[in-house]
Amino acid sequence: MKHKLTVKSIELFEKNGFSETSIQDIVDAIGVTKGTFYYYFKSKEALLMDIHSSYIDGMIKQQKDILEDVSKSCKEKLYDMVYMLIHNVELEGHSARVFFREMKNLKEENLAEILPKRDQIRYYFQDLLKQGVENGEFRKDLNIDIVTFAILGITNWTYQWYKPNGPVTDKEVASIFVDMVLNGIEESR
Repeated sequence: MKHKLTVKSIELFEKNGFSETSIQDIVDAIGVTKGTFYYYFKSKEALLMDIHSSYIDGMIKQQKDILEDVSKSCKEKLYDMVYMLIHNVELEGHSARVFFREMKNLKEENLAEILPKRDQIRYYFQDLLKQGVENGEFRKDLNIDIVTFAILGITNWTYQWYKPNGPVTDKEVASIFVDMVLNGIEESR
């Protein structure tokens, strides 16, 4: 039931917004009582926090798995990390939209838990770029912080426009993004 409440809430938050969706709207949509809702969540914000935590924790785990793969180069890992972010939009587009759009509705104590996790995604990209500079795959004069923000900017915005059933696959989008980035940061040969 918790999963059903979460899935329906994500759908309603995406469609109507967090503030405009009531607990009554959620329980009415799946035919349960408010008591059922409160059995699983102490508040609507607790539910939103659960959605945020689940989304970001999944991305961090995937990103960590990519980074720990010693068989791949930094360039390959960069592609895998960019693809992972875009693919998550394909797999969890509703959650991605709720994550990015509704973060503003989290209270400070919840933001204090989510923001370091969001920062971890950035730190993993920075670490990868630093490693690529150190091993000669990326330019020595690379501004790692700015490039990291650029990569996150182009990938995180895909939730707004990427259509999984559109003419370009998530793999093609990732290839285009990584090619665009590497042509600006790849060491000259």
